[in-house]
Amino acid sequence: MPADDRQSETTSFDLEQFLPFILNQAAEATGRAFQPAYREGHGLSRTEWRVLAITGRYERLTARDICAIAHEEKSRVSRAVAALERQGLIRREADSRDRRSDTLMLTSDGSALYARIGRSAIAFDRVLREALTPEAEAALRQLLERITRIAEDMPEGPGRG
Repeated sequence: MPADDRQSETTSFDLEQFLPFILNQAAEATGRAFQPAYREGHGLSRTEWRVLAITGRYERLTARDICAIAHEEKSRVSRAVAALERQGLIRREADSRDRRSDTLMLTSDGSALYARIGRSAIAFDRVLREALTPEAEAALRQLLERITRIAEDMPEGPGRG
């Protein structure tokens, strides 16, 4: 490709119109807006909150399960589990099916915190949903699920097409 074509291709790119950027901006804005619910007074990181919420929702699961549900790296989940365990919010039990992993569950303090932050999450979610018509919410959910499937089906690596 001639240098002039590459330059015009590069200069025509507008990050602010790039769909992944727009999606990330929405995720970051909503994440920042909800962050005080788990950080202030509780001192949880985003990953710790997600691990707590997933463990609360499913009651008994492994760190590998949490990674799959949260689409989170194993090292980040492991650090979050260790921090939550130190705080007395999660406990481990040997997995009877696989001795190489532990089953994780919330302690009574963890369950109480999950319920408290969960109520805030429900209220926060309600505010976002009330800004949309039921049809717009359904369309948004459908589009986001479709984009997720498309992205997951793409081959890995730069310049995917």
